[in-house]
Amino acid sequence: QVQLVESGGGLVQTGGSLRLSCAASGSIFSISPMGWYRQAPGKQRDLVATISSSGSTNYADSVKGRFTISRDNAKNTLYLQMNSLKPEDTAVYYCNLQRVGVGGTYDYWGRGTQVTVSS
Repeated sequence: QVQLVESGGGLVQTGGSLRLSCAASGSIFSISPMGWYRQAPGKQRDLVATISSSGSTNYADSVKGRFTISRDNAKNTLYLQMNSLKPEDTAVYYCNLQRVGVGGTYDYWGRGTQVTVSS
């Protein structure tokens, strides 16, 4: 069983920075695609960034140039460096790990960490 625990959220002013971490248990971290998603009240959960097992990354247009996703396979940890934060970045941020197999896929989720950006 895979368990994910996010940390690093908090309150920051516009233009500030935060670094989110996601600690993963289990032995499949190094071979699994991972990502960060976010959800604001009354809105759907949206993709922020993804990273493959080899380090290939993709970003939502709204965060390109400001956020950086990375992973440390030796520590089973996923990171999201968030710079130049804007009020519209305010949301609960969730860590995701996707187990891919020949029979299909399964998504694991953390409980989320709150990020609030003030004006």
